[in-house]
Amino acid sequence: MTEPILSAASAGAAVPPAKPAADAPIVLGIESSCDETGVGIVQGTTLLANTVASSMEEHARFGGVVPEVAARAHVQAFGPTLRQALETAGITMNDVDAIAVTSGPGLAGALMVGVSAAKGLALGSGKPLYAVNHLVGHVGAEILDSGHLETPTIALLVSGGHTSLLLVRDLVDDVELLGETIDDAAGEAFDKTARLLGLGYPGGPRIQRAAEAGDPKAIRFPRGLSTAKDLRRHPYDFSFSGLKTAVARWVSQAEAQQVGGELDDAARAAAETGLPVADIAASFQEAVVDVLVTKALKACADHGVPRLLLGGGVVANARLRHVATERAADAGVSLRIPALSLCTDNGAMIASLGAQLVMAGKPPTGFDFGADSTLPVTDAYVAPRG
Repeated sequence: MTEPILSAASAGAAVPPAKPAADAPIVLGIESSCDETGVGIVQGTTLLANTVASSMEEHARFGGVVPEVAARAHVQAFGPTLRQALETAGITMNDVDAIAVTSGPGLAGALMVGVSAAKGLALGSGKPLYAVNHLVGHVGAEILDSGHLETPTIALLVSGGHTSLLLVRDLVDDVELLGETIDDAAGEAFDKTARLLGLGYPGGPRIQRAAEAGDPKAIRFPRGLSTAKDLRRHPYDFSFSGLKTAVARWVSQAEAQQVGGELDDAARAAAETGLPVADIAASFQEAVVDVLVTKALKACADHGVPRLLLGGGVVANARLRHVATERAADAGVSLRIPALSLCTDNGAMIASLGAQLVMAGKPPTGFDFGADSTLPVTDAYVAPRG
């Protein structure tokens, strides 16, 4: 196994200008729900360190995340990631007031590594331990970017494993799941479509790159769960499996085309497959973005909430950010998109949620919990038993 790629965001990135209050709790957050090992440190609402080790290159040859490979990578990466986070923050474990760790949802084996590491660290240091929700953590990332979270807000979380629409009235006490994907998540659909078009993994950036040369109106791909009948039954749910199938069917029926000259990734794929890859990618991307933004703004309108927050790795998609910005402005909805380093899976968002729990006076979880791959989003954290 190759060495995971470490990256770090110091206190100079996505941090409110005000210094943290001297009495604000310092919380260390651990994230290992998928293929990124994250350790973040915050003081109150201020980011001190955000270090992430990625095992993406290990998964690329398989065309997607392999749970066993991800778990082994977490084991290998945790120590160096922790050390770098502490060094970036300029503190030691003695300075930490509490530890927060993702206990779910996510890949069971990957979660177990983070949970085990957090328990060992808490036991050895004597620090209180909070088991928190990965999805609610994505919402908590906004606090590190702007210094606060204005509620109520609608939150659209889009990643390789999750596509969820939340109504957040209170970050630690009142999060309601409005809708979620009933099959493929948006990020998963990007990966599968990229593989179908010969673009490789990860699919998100490769589809976006190919789409830049394409026409988003070239092909009218279906918008899942968007008919009047579907909206009555699934107003805020998502489905991207049908879209993926529609792309596959279109590809199978397309006439061969030849592309000459110097080739980029999209052109090379088109030459090899005889397909208008750029147009397919752009049209697919437009269908995904259209559904995501339409349903998110519908939730804002239906619940009378003029605020929308985006989170998750798919938010790195430039077309999604552009369309959401334009349509939110037209709808009179205030749009918040945290720094991209805080949108992808990271330990800082987990530390942020942990800090909010500490400041709200919530009792620590303790050690009586395990990895929960289906932890409901209504549970911001795992409360202590008894």
